[in-house]
Amino acid sequence: MNSAFSNLITIKNCRIHDSGRVKLPRLDWEMRSGEAWLVIGPNGGGKAEFIKGLEGQLEISPNELTVEQLSSGQTALYSSAFSQKGSIAIVSLEKAASLIEEERQRDESEIMDKEDEGRTGRQYICEVLGGSSKKGAPLPPIASRLETMPQIKLCGVEKILDRGLRYMSTGEIRRTLLCRALLSGAGLLILSDPFAGLDAESRRILLEFFNTIAKRQLTLADGGTTGTSSTNSGFPRIILSMERWHEIPDAINRVVEFTEKKISFCGSRDEYEKIVEASRQKRLAEREEQKQSFLDELKKIRENNKALSESINNTPLPQSLIKFEDVNVGWGDHHVLVNLNWEVKPGVHWLLRGPNGSGKTTILELITGDNMQVFREKVSLFGKRRGTGETIWDIKKQLGIVSYRLHVEYRMVGGTELQDVIISGFHDSIGLYEQATDFEVAAAHEWLKLAGFQGREHQTFSSLSYGEQRAVLIIRAAVKTPRVLILDEPCHGLDENYRQKILDLLETIADTGTTTLLHVTHDPAEVLECEKHILELHPDQEPMYKIIEENN
Repeated sequence: MNSAFSNLITIKNCRIHDSGRVKLPRLDWEMRSGEAWLVIGPNGGGKAEFIKGLEGQLEISPNELTVEQLSSGQTALYSSAFSQKGSIAIVSLEKAASLIEEERQRDESEIMDKEDEGRTGRQYICEVLGGSSKKGAPLPPIASRLETMPQIKLCGVEKILDRGLRYMSTGEIRRTLLCRALLSGAGLLILSDPFAGLDAESRRILLEFFNTIAKRQLTLADGGTTGTSSTNSGFPRIILSMERWHEIPDAINRVVEFTEKKISFCGSRDEYEKIVEASRQKRLAEREEQKQSFLDELKKIRENNKALSESINNTPLPQSLIKFEDVNVGWGDHHVLVNLNWEVKPGVHWLLRGPNGSGKTTILELITGDNMQVFREKVSLFGKRRGTGETIWDIKKQLGIVSYRLHVEYRMVGGTELQDVIISGFHDSIGLYEQATDFEVAAAHEWLKLAGFQGREHQTFSSLSYGEQRAVLIIRAAVKTPRVLILDEPCHGLDENYRQKILDLLETIADTGTTTLLHVTHDPAEVLECEKHILELHPDQEPMYKIIEENN
C-alpha cells in the first residue's frame, strides 16, 4: 500500500445488516488515498445505514457468490485500514442526541438534593486523553493544558470547556463532539450533516477546517499506519455526509449517493454536480404544481380535523400570547439572558436569531416550561403569569413544539409506532398512554400520507433516519392547530424534498391566522416570508438583544 492512491476501504458485493435483518442488500464501494468523499441521498435512502456500517454499529459482510459469479471470477470482500477499535469516529446530530440522552441517564439531582451539573466539556474531552467517564473521577494532567491544543482552538471550544454539557447549545455540543473526535486518535472521521444548527461563524470555521485537512490528505501518499492519527498530517481522514447539496467544501472530489437502499450514483464531483443541476431544473419546473397539490391536501386535512382542534383550544384567544418583563437567566457566573423585555401577540410571527449559545433555545424553554428558572422570572403565557396556578397541561395544550430536546425525549421511547407519535400531539405526551379514538387514528393516517409515510403507520420511530424522525415530529406539532408553534431549527436533518414540504406547511399554517410562529434557524434560506418581526440576540453586549421589524 505505498501508492498515493492505495485502497483504504474496499467493499465488494457486500451487505449491511443487523441481527439477521438486511439493511442494504448489495454494496460496492472503495475509498482510496487521494480521495475526499461526500455521502449524500434522501432521508431513508440508505445513507445512514452505510455510515453505521463503516462505524461498526451495523455489520458489513460479503454476500454469498452464485456459481455464475464464481465462474466469472467475481469476488466478495470487505477490508478496511480502519478496522481497529476506536479508529473511526463520527460526529452527527444522532451522536449529539445520544450524548444528551446519556447525560440525562447520569443525572443524580434527586439523590443529591441539588442540581447535578453533569460532565463539563473539559471532562468529556479528557475521556479520550487518559481520563475516566466515571462520576467524580479526577482529571488527567493534560486537562489543564487543553486550551493550548490546536484542536481546541480549531473547534472554538476554549470558552465552554468548563460548562456542563447539558447547558450547551446544540451547536456548542456539536463542536465539543468534533473536538473530542479529533483528539481521540481516530484515523477516519465521519462528519454527518456538520453544518446543521451552526451559526455563520461556526460554519465558516468548520468549512475552513474541512478544506484544510482534506486538501492536506489529498496530497499524502499512504505510507504508514493509516488506521490511526499517526499519518503524515497528524489529523484523521474525513468522510462528509450531507442531507442535501448545500455548502459542499471545495476539497470534495468524489460523491456516493444512496436512494431506495442502494447506490444510485458513485463518481466524480463534477459528474454529480451536473446531475444535481438537472434535478434542480426539473424541480423548479414541477414546483408550483406539486406545491399546490400539497397545499390542497393540507387544507382538506385541516378542515377534516377542525372540530378536534377546536375542542382542544376552546378558550378565548388572549391579546398577549407571551410576555417577558426584565427576564434574567443564567447559571453561576454565566449570564444567558439579561433584562429581556419582549411580547408576542396573536398573528405576529417571530424569527429568533443570534450566534450559538446566545440564548435562543433558553427563551423557547422558558415558554415550554423546560427551564425551571421561569418560575422566578416575570414570564406570562396566554395572559397568565407563570407560577400563578396554571398547570403545565394548560400551557402545553396551546403549544406545538419542534425542538432538539423533544427529539431527544422521543428517541428515548423510540419503540413508539408512527401513528401513535402523531396522535400523541393531540395529548401533549411523549409516547401514547391512552386508547386512541377512531377519529384520531384517521387523522394520523391522513397526516402521515401528506408527509410521505403512507403505509408506514406501524413502523417504529427508532427505525427511521434522523431526518425522517424530524419530519414526523413536525407533523406531530401541527396536528392540533396550536395557538403558538415553537420551531427550534425544525429542518435539521431534512433532505431537499422534506425541507421544502415543511417550509410550505409552515407558511400555510401561518396564513391561517390561527397559529403564531416562533422560529429559530441559522439558515437564511429557511426564513419564512411571514416572519417580519425579529428578536436578535447579542451575547456579552448591552443591551443583549435587539428587536427588528421588517416592512417588506
